[in-house]
Amino acid sequence: MVFLLSVAVHAQSWHQSYSDALARAQNEDKPIILVFSGSDWCAPCIKLDRTIWQSRDFKTHAQDNYVLYKADFPRKKANQLPEKIKTENQGLADTFNPEGHFPLVLVLDKDQKVLGKIGYQKISPGEYISFLNTFLR
Repeated sequence: MVFLLSVAVHAQSWHQSYSDALARAQNEDKPIILVFSGSDWCAPCIKLDRTIWQSRDFKTHAQDNYVLYKADFPRKKANQLPEKIKTENQGLADTFNPEGHFPLVLVLDKDQKVLGKIGYQKISPGEYISFLNTFLR
């Protein structure tokens, strides 16, 4: 039962499309964490996922405080995303990550104004959360 609950909570955290994430952010007046990731080729992206995004601390904090979206750019054929999501992610990259930095983590307000940015940092989930929260002040 606990396992099923944790999977459900995780599944609710990361939105399947940016448009859904944006709508929720606007409806709930919450900031968005927009992550540019190369999930199957970018070593720092994979470390960020394992150490921060998958941590219990981050999941718990994000559930009530952020709307989450990963703009993923996988390279392996087996991991390719649907065309609609690829197009949406490319549009986000053109707007928010034209230099192509991976990973790039942006905190946006509900109107899509960039409040702050960070990449991979070798710090604890609590320290990472604290850093993200500084963008909200």
